Amino acid sequence: MSLFKRGNTWWAYVYMDGVRHHKSTGTSNRRQAEAIERQFREELNERRHRLPQLKPEMTFGELTAHFIAGGMGRPHSLDRLKHLLPFFAEVQIIDINTSAIRKYRQDRNRQRTLTAATLNRDLSVLRRLLYWAVEEGYLASNPLGRLRMERERRTKRPVLSLREEQLLLGAAPTHLQRIILCALHTGMRRGEILSQRWEDIDFDNRILHVSHSKTPEGEAREIPLTSRLYEMLLANRQQRGPVFTYLGDPIRIIKTTWGASLRRSAIRHFRFHDLRHTANTRMMLAGVLQEVRREIIGHSSQRSRDVNDRYTQIELPEKREAIRKLEAWLDSQALLLQMGEAAPLLLPSGDLTATTTKDQPDDGNQRSTSAA
Repeated sequence: MSLFKRGNTWWAYVYMDGVRHHKSTGTSNRRQAEAIERQFREELNERRHRLPQLKPEMTFGELTAHFIAGGMGRPHSLDRLKHLLPFFAEVQIIDINTSAIRKYRQDRNRQRTLTAATLNRDLSVLRRLLYWAVEEGYLASNPLGRLRMERERRTKRPVLSLREEQLLLGAAPTHLQRIILCALHTGMRRGEILSQRWEDIDFDNRILHVSHSKTPEGEAREIPLTSRLYEMLLANRQQRGPVFTYLGDPIRIIKTTWGASLRRSAIRHFRFHDLRHTANTRMMLAGVLQEVRREIIGHSSQRSRDVNDRYTQIELPEKREAIRKLEAWLDSQALLLQMGEAAPLLLPSGDLTATTTKDQPDDGNQRSTSAA
């Protein structure tokens, strides 16, 4: 034992590779000093072999600062951290366990009752940060590694009818009309639409290459243009720059304009993301196979994919045929609407389950610049 007493305090002296290291234990209790001396020896040995320096006493606030400084923060994560930090900021990461999660759920539901999906999104970000702490050597293991998420109830996904589409377009300003049309004819996410650039539209071959997507699967995918969308884009064609602008400035936020257009149209409430679901539903009703629809809209949910998908390659001709079917279906529905015979959309049970669950709305509305 290498403990020596100075006055009332025990000191630890440890020799490592011929070098003497010393440290005050800060206690006059021999048993506590021995435990501190053993820990001191282990730390020196870990440093000697370049083992990660664990920091389980680090607070979640400190961990979050390192996480963001390392460029790991994504818009979705940053949005969820607004709720996580007020509760966990001063909690040591080693103390974030199932008991703490139970208290967090109670605290979040105290203000207003939240859905299981909302809380699961919060906890998935929290668990991701703790896994990152393990990767960085701050923790030996993730205390939430075996955390069970709450079961989520399936929610209704409203589908915009052609009549509602006409009313909404009639009540929307011109710049929002173009965005709505693009969403309905491509199934693109809001963030993808607002990030689209003229350089990535091939007018000769009538193909839109997605400029930017929230998922790797959606990046640079090819979407054939319907005749109506092609004519709209051609009428506003520019050489370069963002496709969708307001008074020459890129559009970043459409929340206010979208809400005002819904009120003026007097139709039922829709989220903008429901336009993506509507495009998917219309292609399904037009007879487009699920695998083709998934490639067009850039769906990334692993729950909607099975093993056989890995061997299925959807090429451009199949996508063009899908768009042709969609246009034919839209024309037939428009004719029925003119004749006053249009019926509400009937969704076959089960077919949409895989492609409509777990597709979270894009984070495009979190940006700073807005249109009128």
